[in-house]
Amino acid sequence: MAAYASNETVGDDSQVVERITPDQIRAAKGGIPLVTLTAYTYPIARLLDPHVELLLVGDSVAMVLHGHANTLGATMDMMIAHGQAVMRGARRACVVVDMPAGSYEKSPAHALKSARRIMAETGCSAVKLEGGEVMAKHISAITGAGIPVLGHIGLLPQSVEKEGGYKIKGKTDDNIAALFRDAKAVEASGAFAVVIEGVIEPVAAEITRQISIPTIGIGASAACDGQILVIDDALGLTVDRVPKFVKEYANLRDHVSAAGAQYATEVRSRSFPQPQHTFQKPVAKPQ
Repeated sequence: MAAYASNETVGDDSQVVERITPDQIRAAKGGIPLVTLTAYTYPIARLLDPHVELLLVGDSVAMVLHGHANTLGATMDMMIAHGQAVMRGARRACVVVDMPAGSYEKSPAHALKSARRIMAETGCSAVKLEGGEVMAKHISAITGAGIPVLGHIGLLPQSVEKEGGYKIKGKTDDNIAALFRDAKAVEASGAFAVVIEGVIEPVAAEITRQISIPTIGIGASAACDGQILVIDDALGLTVDRVPKFVKEYANLRDHVSAAGAQYATEVRSRSFPQPQHTFQKPVAKPQ
């Protein structure tokens, strides 16, 4: 078992639960697809924990919970606070926390320092960072210190401003060659798995076949070794544009809006709260 990764947690009933480790995720290559979702809060982590192998505290939290235009609004303090909340709720899932933009790019030593802080302050199982060849030394520095790393190649949300938008990868021969180099660099640097985002389906499928670590697709290929979605997208809570690759498994937007409207009507008509929702002091009888 890698350093910094605990494989035992204790629940409310004091029963020890085996937490899925990064090594177990790595060993799942080519088997039953890995189920992965993002989580940012304690209640969502508790609800999803029985159903997934991996929960990612993604820097997408900056967009879906904090209203930023992109993931660049995420900070170390933000990621650590949400990582702590998810760790309180997840007992068995392998919990990975994103390293936010600006926390690792400067140098391998900078990356390691940030990774150590995230691990120490959240107790999570691993960290994730974006980039392939250019981040190989950074990943090696972190994994060399015994901290598991989940890689991320293809469409890189932290680079959206530099690239002028969210652009699908794998459309040209040069880009395809770069994607394969990135995947192999992440693998060689010791990452236990890699997210492939926004990559043309046949390319993502071939990368999956050619590397020895699991691939986790998002807007990629069903042939990947697992899939991930942003939980707010999957639950139909996203109020702005929903990406093409998202399947909504529920429509909570309408339910939340309808509940808010009904509550407002009842408050304004004084039909809420009713006696069963209040605390009554017995009326003293006249002497």
